[in-house]
Amino acid sequence: MKRDNKALHMEIDGIADLPLHEGHVPPYLIPIMKRMSAAVIRIMIDEWGPAKVVERLSNPLWFQGLNNLIGMDWDSSGSTTVTLGILKEAIPPEEGVAILGGKGKNSLKIPEEIERLDYDLDKVSLVRNAKLASKVDTTAIQDGHQLYHQSLIVSREGKWGIIQQGMNIETKFARRYHWSDRVSTLTSHEIAGLPNNLSFNVITPETKGARETVLDLLRQNPRKTLSEIERAISILRGNTDITFWLNGGTQYVISPKAKLIYMKPIDVTRIGQVISRVYESNPDSFDNAMLSGLGPSTARALFLVSDLIYNEPPSYSDVVNTPYDPFKYAFAIGGKDGVPYPVNRRAALEVIRTLENMVDRARLDKKDKNAAFKRLRESIGRT
Repeated sequence: MKRDNKALHMEIDGIADLPLHEGHVPPYLIPIMKRMSAAVIRIMIDEWGPAKVVERLSNPLWFQGLNNLIGMDWDSSGSTTVTLGILKEAIPPEEGVAILGGKGKNSLKIPEEIERLDYDLDKVSLVRNAKLASKVDTTAIQDGHQLYHQSLIVSREGKWGIIQQGMNIETKFARRYHWSDRVSTLTSHEIAGLPNNLSFNVITPETKGARETVLDLLRQNPRKTLSEIERAISILRGNTDITFWLNGGTQYVISPKAKLIYMKPIDVTRIGQVISRVYESNPDSFDNAMLSGLGPSTARALFLVSDLIYNEPPSYSDVVNTPYDPFKYAFAIGGKDGVPYPVNRRAALEVIRTLENMVDRARLDKKDKNAAFKRLRESIGRT
């Protein structure tokens, strides 16, 4: 069968783990956050252009810094959902940057919001990219987090980024995933987060064989693939007979960590239906297999076959590393939960007025604009 030689042409810029915080943003803080974020983004648009704004928001650490600057919690799951909601309301598409989607059902509105957008864009590709990003973070990467938020950020020129978030029900931690439109593969990562010991993925360079094997399994007769899944499950449970070894069965020993992942319940009947549907689409790449319906449970079963029968395992490492601590940005005006101290309304309003005045002056006089930006950079450097 033809191997999957196509790379996944999207790059994940990072992952950030954030604890679930109860409660809501105080009503007094919402307008402050809107004005603050609008002033900052407009300054960025004036100085760098809309495309650069999208690039910065696609960076997990810069995004966290903006979240802290406007007064949101420095480490909560709401730093994603609230901040993106605030930005969506504060920055209209007419400014040159559109923020689409959102939390829960709002994430499903991305296709219709793209269609309404008055930008000259490849809208079909944008819809596909948003869907593929969500599939990768649930199927190609399985780290215990279920996605519940997705925002697509796009500039008038066509620059785009995706920010989505999942929740681990057991640990009560949310994880944020940042994507950019740089033409690259999923093997290059800039990731912030806390490692999860029970994770696996097929996005690393050494798992190319696993992706290709899974694609082969999806393009062969579904009955044969289902039979191999049942055989792999039997091997996992220690039930093998001499015919397995006579047929070339491997003596590859699965690790205890991998066994904990694979021993999760598998609905073979449901998996058979999914495999048949994907087979009918005849996918020519792993990403197209995911877009055709390959989901987490079916992928996990196929990874098991690839691992135990074909000796092409996925990676069992969590795709995170250690970033610098964006906590320092929380000291701008404080945070809503009192970390590192309660929001200083007077300081917040003073910063807002300063930034808004800077924007007004920047749009009227180039000399004043340069001086204002210089002061802003100096004040940021002292943070």
